[in-house]
Amino acid sequence: MNETQEPPRPPEPSQPSQSSGPPQLSGQRPEERLDRLQRRLAQFAAARGWEPYHTPKNLAVALSVEASELVEIFQWLTPEQSAKVMEKPESAHRVADEVADVLAYLLQFCEVLGVDVLDALAAKIERNELRFPAPGPSRPNRHSSE
Repeated sequence: MNETQEPPRPPEPSQPSQSSGPPQLSGQRPEERLDRLQRRLAQFAAARGWEPYHTPKNLAVALSVEASELVEIFQWLTPEQSAKVMEKPESAHRVADEVADVLAYLLQFCEVLGVDVLDALAAKIERNELRFPAPGPSRPNRHSSE
């Protein structure tokens, strides 16, 4: 493949694979499940020789595209309609697929850069708790966008 050719596009993580089915992950701690799924994603890419294309930039772009596909589902819905999106099997399936795609690319991105996603989230929550303390009797509510 020369420099100008694009790599073959990986199938969406939500598409069925050639395996005999997903491993049973229930009964495992969430951290163990996350680690196991992250390893599966890395093995999936390695088995297909996709590591050269899984650069931080490419994975960040793919993550953004998948997040945009999730946004697209909600684009023209009212707040009330968006709250009911999981009630319809077709839209619930689309949402679940896009959530899976976003998480898959985020986990691959973290794997490539050596970011522990759970540690990063815990640290961010701690910083936000300090930055935005719960309102007391004299403190107004404030959103992170303010």
